[in-house]
Amino acid sequence: MFAAMLRTLPAAAALAAAAILGGQARADVTPFTLDLAAAAAGDAELAQFYREAGYDPLWVGAEADDAARRAALLRALERAETHGLPADRYPVARLERILSDARTAPERARAEMEVTGIFLRFARDMRSGVLEPGDVVREIRREAPVPDRGDLLRGLTTARPQAFMDELAPESPEYTRLLRAKLELEEAIEGRGWGAPVRAERLERGDEGPDVVALRDRLIAMGYLGATAIPGYDLGMEQAVRAFQADHGLAADGVAGPRTLREVNASPERRLGQVLVALERERWTNTDRGARHVWVNLTDFRARIVVDGETRFETKSVIGTREHQTPEFSDTMDHMVINPYWYVPRSIVVEEYLPDLRRNPQAHGQLQILDRNGRVMSRNRSFARYTAESFPFNMRQEPGPQNALGRVKFMFPNRHNIYLHDTPAQHLFTQDVRAFSHGCIRLDDPYEFAAALLELDGKADPEGTFDRHLRSGDNRRVDLARPLPVHLVYRTAMAKPGGGMEYRDDIYDRDARILDALMTEGVRLPGLDRQLALSDVAE
Repeated sequence: MFAAMLRTLPAAAALAAAAILGGQARADVTPFTLDLAAAAAGDAELAQFYREAGYDPLWVGAEADDAARRAALLRALERAETHGLPADRYPVARLERILSDARTAPERARAEMEVTGIFLRFARDMRSGVLEPGDVVREIRREAPVPDRGDLLRGLTTARPQAFMDELAPESPEYTRLLRAKLELEEAIEGRGWGAPVRAERLERGDEGPDVVALRDRLIAMGYLGATAIPGYDLGMEQAVRAFQADHGLAADGVAGPRTLREVNASPERRLGQVLVALERERWTNTDRGARHVWVNLTDFRARIVVDGETRFETKSVIGTREHQTPEFSDTMDHMVINPYWYVPRSIVVEEYLPDLRRNPQAHGQLQILDRNGRVMSRNRSFARYTAESFPFNMRQEPGPQNALGRVKFMFPNRHNIYLHDTPAQHLFTQDVRAFSHGCIRLDDPYEFAAALLELDGKADPEGTFDRHLRSGDNRRVDLARPLPVHLVYRTAMAKPGGGMEYRDDIYDRDARILDALMTEGVRLPGLDRQLALSDVAE
Protein backbone atom coordinates (compact mmCIF):
# COMPACT_ATOMS: atom_id res chain seq x y z
CA MET A 1 0.00 0.00 0.00
CA PHE A 2 2.78 2.42 0.99
CA ALA A 3 4.75 1.70 -2.17
CA ALA A 4 1.62 2.02 -4.27
CA MET A 5 0.89 5.45 -2.86
CA LEU A 6 4.42 6.56 -3.57
CA ARG A 7 3.99 5.46 -7.18
CA THR A 8 1.07 7.88 -7.57
CA LEU A 9 3.35 10.86 -6.91
CA PRO A 10 5.64 12.51 -9.46
CA ALA A 11 9.14 11.07 -9.25
CA ALA A 12 10.75 14.00 -7.40
CA ALA A 13 7.87 14.26 -4.95
CA ALA A 14 7.88 10.52 -4.36
CA LEU A 15 11.59 10.55 -3.56
CA ALA A 16 11.12 13.49 -1.19
CA ALA A 17 8.16 11.88 0.56
CA ALA A 18 9.92 8.53 0.86
CA ALA A 19 13.01 10.18 2.32
CA ILE A 20 10.96 12.24 4.78
CA LEU A 21 8.91 9.25 5.93
CA GLY A 22 11.99 7.09 6.12
CA GLY A 23 10.81 4.77 3.34
CA GLN A 24 8.88 2.75 5.87
CA ALA A 25 5.30 1.58 5.60
CA ARG A 26 3.18 3.11 8.38
CA ALA A 27 -0.42 2.50 9.30
CA ASP A 28 -1.16 6.24 9.54
CA VAL A 29 0.28 7.09 6.13
CA THR A 30 -2.40 8.36 3.76
CA PRO A 31 -2.23 9.85 0.28
CA PHE A 32 -2.62 13.29 1.92
CA THR A 33 0.33 12.54 4.23
CA LEU A 34 2.54 11.75 1.26
CA ASP A 35 1.36 14.73 -0.74
CA LEU A 36 1.90 17.10 2.19
CA ALA A 37 5.34 15.62 2.90
CA ALA A 38 6.28 16.14 -0.73
CA ALA A 39 4.85 19.67 -0.84
CA ALA A 40 6.79 20.70 2.27
CA ALA A 41 10.02 19.02 1.23
CA GLY A 42 11.46 22.12 -0.45
CA ASP A 43 11.33 24.17 2.77
CA ALA A 44 13.40 22.72 5.63
CA GLU A 45 11.59 24.63 8.39
CA LEU A 46 8.12 23.72 7.16
CA ALA A 47 9.18 20.13 6.53
CA GLN A 48 10.44 19.88 10.10
CA PHE A 49 7.27 21.41 11.57
CA TYR A 50 4.92 19.11 9.67
CA ARG A 51 7.12 16.09 10.38
CA GLU A 52 7.01 16.86 14.12
CA ALA A 53 3.25 17.38 13.88
CA GLY A 54 2.77 13.98 12.25
CA TYR A 55 1.63 15.72 9.06
CA ASP A 56 -1.61 16.80 10.68
CA PRO A 57 -2.93 19.82 8.74
CA LEU A 58 -3.46 23.24 10.27
CA TRP A 59 -6.06 24.50 7.84
CA VAL A 60 -7.64 21.89 5.57
CA GLY A 61 -8.70 19.28 8.12
CA ALA A 62 -12.25 18.53 9.17
CA GLU A 63 -11.65 19.01 12.90
CA ALA A 64 -13.08 21.90 14.93
CA ASP A 65 -9.55 23.21 15.57
CA ASP A 66 -8.90 23.47 11.81
CA ALA A 67 -12.16 25.36 11.33
CA ALA A 68 -11.27 27.74 14.18
CA ARG A 69 -7.85 28.46 12.68
CA ARG A 70 -9.36 29.10 9.25
CA ALA A 71 -11.92 31.50 10.68
CA ALA A 72 -9.36 33.33 12.82
CA LEU A 73 -6.96 33.76 9.89
CA LEU A 74 -9.66 35.03 7.54
CA ARG A 75 -10.87 37.53 10.14
CA ALA A 76 -7.29 38.73 10.78
CA LEU A 77 -6.57 39.17 7.07
CA GLU A 78 -9.79 41.13 6.58
CA ARG A 79 -8.54 43.55 9.24
CA ALA A 80 -4.98 43.86 7.84
CA GLU A 81 -5.63 47.33 6.45
CA THR A 82 -6.66 48.49 9.92
CA HIS A 83 -3.00 48.05 10.90
CA GLY A 84 -1.69 49.93 7.89
CA LEU A 85 -0.67 46.74 6.10
CA PRO A 86 -1.03 46.15 2.34
CA ALA A 87 -4.22 44.07 2.21
CA ASP A 88 -3.49 42.83 -1.33
CA ARG A 89 -0.55 40.82 0.04
CA TYR A 90 -3.04 38.57 1.85
CA PRO A 91 -5.75 37.74 -0.75
CA VAL A 92 -8.78 36.75 1.33
CA ALA A 93 -10.98 35.85 -1.66
CA ARG A 94 -8.24 33.67 -3.14
CA LEU A 95 -7.66 31.95 0.19
CA GLU A 96 -11.37 31.20 0.59
CA ARG A 97 -11.48 29.80 -2.95
CA ILE A 98 -8.40 27.64 -2.36
CA LEU A 99 -9.91 26.17 0.78
CA SER A 100 -13.34 25.55 -0.73
CA ASP A 101 -12.01 24.01 -3.97
CA ALA A 102 -9.54 21.61 -2.34
CA ARG A 103 -11.04 18.13 -2.69
CA THR A 104 -8.36 15.58 -3.60
CA ALA A 105 -5.31 14.79 -1.49
CA PRO A 106 -2.92 16.71 -3.80
CA GLU A 107 -5.28 19.73 -3.86
CA ARG A 108 -5.61 19.70 -0.06
CA ALA A 109 -1.83 19.45 0.38
CA ARG A 110 -1.23 22.37 -1.99
CA ALA A 111 -3.96 24.37 -0.24
CA GLU A 112 -2.40 23.61 3.15
CA MET A 113 0.98 24.89 2.02
CA GLU A 114 -0.38 28.00 0.32
CA VAL A 115 -2.48 29.02 3.32
CA THR A 116 0.49 28.40 5.61
CA GLY A 117 2.56 30.69 3.38
CA ILE A 118 -0.04 33.46 3.53
CA PHE A 119 -0.29 33.11 7.31
CA LEU A 120 3.50 33.29 7.78
CA ARG A 121 3.81 36.35 5.58
CA PHE A 122 0.99 38.10 7.42
CA ALA A 123 2.42 37.14 10.83
CA ARG A 124 5.86 38.41 9.91
CA ASP A 125 4.48 41.71 8.58
CA MET A 126 2.45 42.20 11.75
CA ARG A 127 5.33 41.36 14.07
CA SER A 128 8.25 42.90 12.19
CA GLY A 129 6.94 45.26 9.53
CA VAL A 130 6.39 45.21 5.78
CA LEU A 131 9.76 46.74 4.87
CA GLU A 132 13.42 46.06 5.65
CA PRO A 133 14.47 49.29 7.44
CA GLY A 134 17.97 49.69 6.02
CA ASP A 135 16.82 48.92 2.48
CA VAL A 136 14.62 52.02 2.51
CA VAL A 137 16.79 54.44 4.48
CA ARG A 138 20.46 53.53 4.86
CA GLU A 139 20.77 55.65 8.01
CA ILE A 140 18.40 53.27 9.80
CA ARG A 141 20.94 50.88 11.29
CA ARG A 142 18.61 48.41 12.94
CA GLU A 143 17.13 45.06 11.98
CA ALA A 144 13.48 44.28 12.58
CA PRO A 145 12.91 41.34 14.96
CA VAL A 146 11.94 38.51 12.60
CA PRO A 147 9.86 35.80 14.32
CA ASP A 148 10.83 32.15 13.98
CA ARG A 149 8.44 30.50 11.53
CA GLY A 150 8.40 27.22 13.41
CA ASP A 151 7.54 29.03 16.64
CA LEU A 152 4.67 30.82 14.90
CA LEU A 153 3.21 27.56 13.63
CA ARG A 154 3.67 25.77 16.93
CA GLY A 155 2.09 28.68 18.76
CA LEU A 156 -0.89 28.50 16.47
CA THR A 157 -1.45 24.85 17.39
CA THR A 158 -1.30 25.43 21.16
CA ALA A 159 -3.15 28.73 21.63
CA ARG A 160 -6.70 29.79 20.96
CA PRO A 161 -6.52 30.79 17.27
CA GLN A 162 -8.32 34.13 17.57
CA ALA A 163 -6.29 35.18 20.59
CA PHE A 164 -3.09 34.12 18.81
CA MET A 165 -3.94 36.24 15.75
CA ASP A 166 -4.81 39.22 17.94
CA GLU A 167 -1.45 38.96 19.71
CA LEU A 168 0.63 39.09 16.52
CA ALA A 169 0.63 42.90 16.54
CA PRO A 170 3.05 44.82 18.78
CA GLU A 171 1.73 44.96 22.32
CA SER A 172 3.14 48.40 23.14
CA PRO A 173 0.66 51.05 24.35
CA GLU A 174 2.00 53.35 21.62
CA TYR A 175 0.93 50.94 18.88
CA THR A 176 -2.60 50.75 20.27
CA ARG A 177 -2.82 54.54 20.52
CA LEU A 178 -1.55 54.94 16.95
CA LEU A 179 -4.26 52.58 15.69
CA ARG A 180 -6.84 54.80 17.40
CA ALA A 181 -5.31 57.90 15.80
CA LYS A 182 -5.38 56.20 12.39
CA LEU A 183 -9.10 55.52 12.74
CA GLU A 184 -9.81 59.11 13.78
CA LEU A 185 -7.84 60.51 10.84
CA GLU A 186 -9.67 58.23 8.41
CA GLU A 187 -12.96 59.49 9.81
CA ALA A 188 -11.77 63.08 9.33
CA ILE A 189 -10.85 62.31 5.71
CA GLU A 190 -14.24 60.75 5.08
CA GLY A 191 -15.80 63.87 6.60
CA ARG A 192 -13.95 66.09 4.10
CA GLY A 193 -11.09 67.15 6.31
CA TRP A 194 -10.66 69.89 8.87
CA GLY A 195 -12.05 72.81 6.90
CA ALA A 196 -10.68 75.55 4.68
CA PRO A 197 -6.98 76.40 4.99
CA VAL A 198 -5.88 79.60 6.70
CA ARG A 199 -4.49 82.03 4.11
CA ALA A 200 -2.97 84.61 6.46
CA GLU A 201 0.75 84.67 7.26
CA ARG A 202 0.31 85.74 10.88
CA LEU A 203 -2.58 85.97 13.31
CA GLU A 204 -2.62 86.91 16.97
CA ARG A 205 -4.89 87.91 19.80
CA GLY A 206 -7.17 90.79 18.86
CA ASP A 207 -7.32 89.96 15.14
CA GLU A 208 -10.64 89.40 13.36
CA GLY A 209 -11.79 88.42 9.89
CA PRO A 210 -12.27 85.37 7.67
CA ASP A 211 -8.78 83.99 8.35
CA VAL A 212 -9.43 84.03 12.08
CA VAL A 213 -12.69 82.18 11.45
CA ALA A 214 -10.83 79.61 9.32
CA LEU A 215 -8.25 79.16 12.08
CA ARG A 216 -11.00 78.80 14.65
CA ASP A 217 -12.80 76.16 12.61
CA ARG A 218 -9.66 74.08 12.05
CA LEU A 219 -8.76 74.22 15.75
CA ILE A 220 -12.27 73.05 16.62
CA ALA A 221 -12.12 70.24 14.05
CA MET A 222 -8.75 69.07 15.39
CA GLY A 223 -9.98 69.07 18.98
CA TYR A 224 -8.01 72.04 20.32
CA LEU A 225 -10.97 74.36 20.81
CA GLY A 226 -14.50 73.80 21.99
CA ALA A 227 -17.45 74.70 19.79
CA THR A 228 -17.77 78.48 19.57
CA ALA A 229 -19.08 81.13 17.19
CA ILE A 230 -16.84 83.93 18.45
CA PRO A 231 -15.31 85.55 15.31
CA GLY A 232 -12.27 87.13 16.97
CA TYR A 233 -8.87 85.84 18.10
CA ASP A 234 -9.67 85.87 21.81
CA LEU A 235 -8.00 84.38 24.89
CA GLY A 236 -9.61 80.99 24.26
CA MET A 237 -8.15 80.82 20.76
CA GLU A 238 -4.77 81.93 22.04
CA GLN A 239 -4.77 79.09 24.57
CA ALA A 240 -5.81 76.64 21.86
CA VAL A 241 -2.95 77.83 19.66
CA ARG A 242 -0.52 77.38 22.54
CA ALA A 243 -1.69 73.78 23.02
CA PHE A 244 -1.42 73.16 19.28
CA GLN A 245 2.11 74.61 19.20
CA ALA A 246 3.22 72.42 22.12
CA ASP A 247 1.95 69.34 20.28
CA HIS A 248 3.93 70.27 17.17
CA GLY A 249 7.29 71.12 18.73
CA LEU A 250 6.86 74.88 18.29
CA ALA A 251 7.46 77.75 20.71
CA ALA A 252 4.13 77.97 22.57
CA ASP A 253 3.66 81.75 22.40
CA GLY A 254 0.01 81.75 21.29
CA VAL A 255 0.83 83.65 18.09
CA ALA A 256 -0.05 81.88 14.84
CA GLY A 257 2.99 82.73 12.76
CA PRO A 258 4.14 81.14 9.47
CA ARG A 259 5.44 77.87 11.00
CA THR A 260 2.36 77.45 13.18
CA LEU A 261 0.00 78.10 10.29
CA ARG A 262 1.89 75.68 8.08
CA GLU A 263 1.21 72.96 10.64
CA VAL A 264 -2.39 74.11 11.15
CA ASN A 265 -2.95 73.77 7.40
CA ALA A 266 -1.54 70.26 7.22
CA SER A 267 -4.18 67.91 5.86
CA PRO A 268 -5.48 64.83 7.68
CA GLU A 269 -4.06 62.83 4.76
CA ARG A 270 -0.59 64.13 5.57
CA ARG A 271 -1.02 63.27 9.24
CA LEU A 272 -2.36 59.81 8.32
CA GLY A 273 0.77 59.22 6.26
CA GLN A 274 2.88 60.03 9.32
CA VAL A 275 0.82 57.65 11.47
CA LEU A 276 1.17 54.84 8.90
CA VAL A 277 4.94 55.26 9.03
CA ALA A 278 4.88 55.38 12.84
CA LEU A 279 3.00 52.07 12.91
CA GLU A 280 5.63 50.50 10.65
CA ARG A 281 8.42 51.91 12.81
CA GLU A 282 6.71 50.50 15.91
CA ARG A 283 6.76 47.07 14.26
CA TRP A 284 10.47 47.48 13.52
CA THR A 285 11.16 48.05 17.23
CA ASN A 286 8.82 45.32 18.48
CA THR A 287 11.25 44.14 21.16
CA ASP A 288 11.83 44.65 24.86
CA ARG A 289 13.21 48.18 25.17
CA GLY A 290 14.25 47.70 28.77
CA ALA A 291 12.49 48.82 31.93
CA ARG A 292 15.24 51.46 32.22
CA HIS A 293 16.46 53.04 29.01
CA VAL A 294 17.52 56.23 27.26
CA TRP A 295 15.14 57.34 24.51
CA VAL A 296 16.34 59.94 22.00
CA ASN A 297 13.76 60.96 19.41
CA LEU A 298 15.78 62.77 16.76
CA THR A 299 12.85 64.73 15.33
CA ASP A 300 11.85 65.94 18.80
CA PHE A 301 15.37 67.18 19.67
CA ARG A 302 15.07 65.69 23.15
CA ALA A 303 16.71 62.94 25.18
CA ARG A 304 14.86 61.15 27.95
CA ILE A 305 15.68 58.68 30.70
CA VAL A 306 12.69 56.35 30.93
CA VAL A 307 11.91 54.07 33.87
CA ASP A 308 8.96 51.68 33.75
CA GLY A 309 7.33 53.67 30.98
CA GLU A 310 7.62 57.04 32.76
CA THR A 311 10.06 59.82 31.87
CA ARG A 312 12.45 60.20 34.82
CA PHE A 313 14.56 62.97 33.24
CA GLU A 314 14.37 64.99 30.03
CA THR A 315 16.63 67.48 28.30
CA LYS A 316 16.93 69.25 24.96
CA SER A 317 19.31 67.80 22.39
CA VAL A 318 21.17 68.82 19.24
CA ILE A 319 21.46 66.25 16.44
CA GLY A 320 23.30 65.93 13.14
CA THR A 321 22.82 68.23 10.18
CA ARG A 322 21.21 67.00 6.97
CA GLU A 323 24.75 66.51 5.62
CA HIS A 324 25.87 64.60 8.74
CA GLN A 325 22.71 62.80 9.75
CA THR A 326 22.47 61.00 13.06
CA PRO A 327 21.68 57.33 12.37
CA GLU A 328 18.94 55.30 14.07
CA PHE A 329 20.03 52.31 16.12
CA SER A 330 20.00 50.82 19.62
CA ASP A 331 22.94 49.90 21.83
CA THR A 332 23.92 49.75 25.50
CA MET A 333 25.33 52.63 27.57
CA ASP A 334 27.94 51.24 29.98
CA HIS A 335 30.04 54.23 31.06
CA MET A 336 30.54 57.97 31.00
CA VAL A 337 33.76 59.94 30.62
CA ILE A 338 34.14 63.08 32.71
CA ASN A 339 36.59 65.73 31.48
CA PRO A 340 36.97 63.90 28.16
CA TYR A 341 39.52 64.29 25.44
CA TRP A 342 38.04 64.92 22.02
CA TYR A 343 39.65 62.71 19.42
CA VAL A 344 38.70 64.42 16.19
CA PRO A 345 37.04 62.05 13.70
CA ARG A 346 39.22 61.36 10.67
CA SER A 347 36.63 62.84 8.30
CA ILE A 348 36.72 66.19 10.13
CA VAL A 349 40.53 66.15 10.31
CA VAL A 350 41.09 65.74 6.58
CA GLU A 351 38.04 67.59 5.26
CA GLU A 352 37.94 70.60 7.59
CA TYR A 353 41.26 71.02 9.42
CA LEU A 354 43.94 69.77 7.01
CA PRO A 355 43.28 72.48 4.37
CA ASP A 356 43.90 75.12 7.05
CA LEU A 357 46.99 73.33 8.38
CA ARG A 358 48.48 73.22 4.90
CA ARG A 359 48.24 77.02 4.76
CA ASN A 360 49.19 77.66 8.39
CA PRO A 361 50.71 74.97 10.67
CA GLN A 362 49.51 76.91 13.73
CA ALA A 363 45.83 76.80 12.67
CA HIS A 364 43.39 75.26 15.15
CA GLY A 365 45.90 75.69 17.94
CA GLN A 366 43.42 74.38 20.51
CA LEU A 367 44.03 70.90 19.08
CA GLN A 368 47.04 68.67 19.60
CA ILE A 369 48.54 66.80 16.66
CA LEU A 370 49.43 63.20 17.49
CA ASP A 371 51.54 60.63 15.71
CA ARG A 372 50.46 57.00 15.31
CA ASN A 373 51.86 56.21 18.77
CA GLY A 374 49.83 58.95 20.44
CA ARG A 375 52.79 61.32 20.97
CA VAL A 376 52.17 65.06 20.67
CA MET A 377 53.90 66.45 17.58
CA SER A 378 55.45 69.86 17.18
CA ARG A 379 53.71 72.26 14.82
CA ASN A 380 57.06 73.65 13.66
CA ARG A 381 56.77 71.83 10.37
CA SER A 382 54.96 72.17 7.06
CA PHE A 383 51.85 70.15 6.33
CA ALA A 384 51.60 71.38 2.74
CA ARG A 385 52.72 68.08 1.17
CA TYR A 386 49.97 66.01 2.81
CA THR A 387 46.72 65.00 1.20
CA ALA A 388 43.60 63.56 2.79
CA GLU A 389 44.92 60.09 1.98
CA SER A 390 48.51 60.60 3.14
CA PHE A 391 48.06 62.72 6.30
CA PRO A 392 49.56 60.40 8.97
CA PHE A 393 48.47 62.25 12.13
CA ASN A 394 45.51 62.35 14.46
CA MET A 395 44.17 65.38 16.30
CA ARG A 396 42.95 65.71 19.86
CA GLN A 397 41.56 68.40 22.13
CA GLU A 398 42.48 68.26 25.83
CA PRO A 399 39.83 68.31 28.58
CA GLY A 400 38.47 71.68 29.56
CA PRO A 401 35.42 73.96 29.37
CA GLN A 402 36.01 74.72 25.67
CA ASN A 403 36.42 71.09 24.66
CA ALA A 404 34.07 70.27 21.78
CA LEU A 405 32.55 67.51 23.93
CA GLY A 406 32.15 69.81 26.92
CA ARG A 407 32.86 68.27 30.30
CA VAL A 408 31.20 64.86 29.97
CA LYS A 409 30.31 62.29 27.35
CA PHE A 410 28.04 59.25 27.66
CA MET A 411 29.25 56.12 25.92
CA PHE A 412 27.30 53.28 24.36
CA PRO A 413 30.14 51.82 22.24
CA ASN A 414 28.98 51.30 18.68
CA ARG A 415 30.43 50.99 15.20
CA HIS A 416 28.89 54.34 14.20
CA ASN A 417 31.02 56.28 16.73
CA ILE A 418 27.92 58.07 18.02
CA TYR A 419 27.53 59.14 21.63
CA LEU A 420 25.81 61.74 23.82
CA HIS A 421 27.85 64.64 25.19
CA ASP A 422 28.03 68.12 26.67
CA THR A 423 28.86 71.14 24.49
CA PRO A 424 30.21 74.65 25.04
CA ALA A 425 27.85 75.89 22.29
CA GLN A 426 24.89 76.35 24.63
CA HIS A 427 23.31 79.04 22.45
CA LEU A 428 22.15 76.35 20.01
CA PHE A 429 19.57 75.11 22.50
CA THR A 430 17.56 78.32 22.09
CA GLN A 431 16.58 77.18 18.57
CA ASP A 432 13.43 75.13 17.89
CA VAL A 433 15.10 73.11 15.13
CA ARG A 434 18.43 71.86 16.48
CA ALA A 435 20.26 70.00 13.72
CA PHE A 436 23.82 71.36 13.99
CA SER A 437 26.21 68.53 14.89
CA HIS A 438 28.38 66.13 12.88
CA GLY A 439 26.14 63.27 14.01
CA CYS A 440 26.68 62.91 17.75
CA ILE A 441 24.00 64.12 20.16
CA ARG A 442 24.65 67.15 22.35
CA LEU A 443 22.71 67.63 25.57
CA ASP A 444 21.48 70.86 27.13
CA ASP A 445 21.67 69.61 30.74
CA PRO A 446 24.50 67.06 30.71
CA TYR A 447 25.44 67.40 34.41
CA GLU A 448 21.87 66.74 35.51
CA PHE A 449 21.64 63.91 32.97
CA ALA A 450 24.79 62.37 34.47
CA ALA A 451 23.45 62.68 38.01
CA ALA A 452 20.16 61.06 36.99
CA LEU A 453 22.06 58.14 35.45
CA LEU A 454 24.24 57.73 38.53
CA GLU A 455 21.18 57.80 40.78
CA LEU A 456 19.53 55.17 38.62
CA ASP A 457 22.72 53.15 38.86
CA GLY A 458 22.43 53.06 42.65
CA LYS A 459 25.09 55.64 43.59
CA ALA A 460 24.47 56.97 47.12
CA ASP A 461 25.48 60.57 46.29
CA PRO A 462 25.08 60.95 42.52
CA GLU A 463 25.48 64.73 42.35
CA GLY A 464 28.47 64.70 44.68
CA THR A 465 30.11 61.81 42.85
CA PHE A 466 29.83 63.59 39.52
CA ASP A 467 30.95 66.93 40.94
CA ARG A 468 34.09 65.47 42.55
CA HIS A 469 35.19 63.95 39.25
CA LEU A 470 34.35 67.14 37.39
CA ARG A 471 36.26 69.46 39.72
CA SER A 472 39.35 67.27 39.58
CA GLY A 473 39.88 68.32 35.98
CA ASP A 474 41.26 64.85 35.29
CA ASN A 475 40.01 62.57 32.55
CA ARG A 476 37.89 60.01 34.43
CA ARG A 477 35.92 56.99 33.23
CA VAL A 478 32.91 56.12 35.39
CA ASP A 479 31.44 52.69 34.67
CA LEU A 480 27.75 51.97 35.16
CA ALA A 481 27.11 48.94 37.35
CA ARG A 482 23.80 48.47 35.56
CA PRO A 483 24.26 49.32 31.86
CA LEU A 484 21.08 50.43 30.13
CA PRO A 485 19.81 50.43 26.55
CA VAL A 486 19.97 53.56 24.40
CA HIS A 487 17.46 53.90 21.58
CA LEU A 488 18.02 56.51 18.88
CA VAL A 489 14.68 56.72 17.10
CA TYR A 490 12.96 58.92 14.54
CA ARG A 491 9.25 59.47 15.16
CA THR A 492 7.29 62.27 13.52
CA ALA A 493 3.93 61.05 14.88
CA MET A 494 3.61 60.26 18.59
CA ALA A 495 0.45 59.41 20.49
CA LYS A 496 -0.09 61.07 23.86
CA PRO A 497 -1.05 58.69 26.69
CA GLY A 498 -3.98 60.91 27.67
CA GLY A 499 -5.30 61.23 24.13
CA GLY A 500 -4.35 63.28 21.10
CA MET A 501 -1.25 63.30 18.96
CA GLU A 502 2.06 65.10 18.66
CA TYR A 503 3.71 65.67 15.29
CA ARG A 504 7.20 66.74 14.25
CA ASP A 505 8.86 67.72 10.98
CA ASP A 506 10.43 65.02 8.82
CA ILE A 507 13.79 66.77 9.12
CA TYR A 508 15.79 64.20 7.13
CA ASP A 509 12.94 63.21 4.75
CA ARG A 510 13.14 59.66 6.04
CA ASP A 511 9.44 59.22 6.66
CA ALA A 512 8.62 60.42 3.15
CA ARG A 513 10.82 57.65 1.76
CA ILE A 514 9.28 55.06 4.06
CA LEU A 515 5.75 56.12 3.10
CA ASP A 516 6.70 55.90 -0.57
CA ALA A 517 8.00 52.36 -0.03
CA LEU A 518 4.90 51.35 1.95
CA MET A 519 2.61 52.62 -0.80
CA THR A 520 4.70 50.79 -3.39
CA GLU A 521 4.00 47.63 -1.40
CA GLY A 522 0.28 48.40 -1.52
CA VAL A 523 -0.45 50.27 1.70
CA ARG A 524 -3.43 52.52 1.00
CA LEU A 525 -3.70 56.16 2.00
CA PRO A 526 -7.44 56.94 1.75
CA GLY A 527 -8.54 60.07 -0.03
CA LEU A 528 -5.44 60.68 -2.13
CA ASP A 529 -3.63 59.11 -5.03
CA ARG A 530 -0.01 58.17 -4.45
CA GLN A 531 1.71 61.15 -6.03
CA LEU A 532 -0.50 63.69 -4.30
CA ALA A 533 -0.07 61.90 -0.98
CA LEU A 534 3.71 61.94 -1.21
CA SER A 535 3.90 65.58 -2.28
CA ASP A 536 1.69 66.54 0.65
CA VAL A 537 3.76 64.59 3.18
CA ALA A 538 6.97 66.09 1.82
CA GLU A 539 5.82 69.71 2.28
